[in-house]
Amino acid sequence: MSGHSKWHNIQGRKNAQDAKRGKIFQKLSRDLYTAAKAGGVDPDGNPGLRLVMEKAKSANMPKDNVQRALDKASGAGGANYQELTYEGYGPAGIAVLVETLTDNTNRTASNVRSAFKHAGGELGTSGSVAFQFERKGYIEIARGEDAPEIDEDQLFEDMLEAGADDMKTYDDQFEIYTDPKAFPEVRDALEAKGYTLINDEVTMIADNPMEVPADKAESLAKLVEELEADDDVSAVFTTAE
Repeated sequence: MSGHSKWHNIQGRKNAQDAKRGKIFQKLSRDLYTAAKAGGVDPDGNPGLRLVMEKAKSANMPKDNVQRALDKASGAGGANYQELTYEGYGPAGIAVLVETLTDNTNRTASNVRSAFKHAGGELGTSGSVAFQFERKGYIEIARGEDAPEIDEDQLFEDMLEAGADDMKTYDDQFEIYTDPKAFPEVRDALEAKGYTLINDEVTMIADNPMEVPADKAESLAKLVEELEADDDVSAVFTTAE
């Protein structure tokens, strides 16, 4: 039994790591598509795409995955991909925003609707929850025993000088928020000053996060999990605190 238990634990950790890696690749695929769509598929003439490709390489993203994302952006193979956003309410009235990239809108709409239904939520109309979110640049810097020592006042001064808007301090991290247009400059300026960024992206931030009742937390988690497992889904945002 101990051998079986050990194998079960190892396999469980591997499955969790695979799922996490899959989500990273999913996000990178979307970033590659967006950057290539905006500035072309040639990284030499598209600094934004070049940056994402470097991140993909660092994350050991397979070259085939990278090429598929670029093919989607260029329309190679005749496929026509659309970026669509779905909005709705999950358990406990938590607002949910779902960004997708699809070549089959009927399939995607059906899958998203089913996910909401399974969780006891409801898919809404365009604009029904989007007003509760704001697109912002987000930068995360580690803090704590296992992280390099950082002077909070100096970081605050540096991030303002770089053009950031706000900073929140927690026991284990600093969170810095920027205007999406200023995000690249802020990120580069902080890295140039020697800060190690453990996460940096342009994302959707809830204006007024809500606490999720304990009896609804599992249902909400399952909704997000089912949505993120869909190949057409690029990102899921909620107003959950």
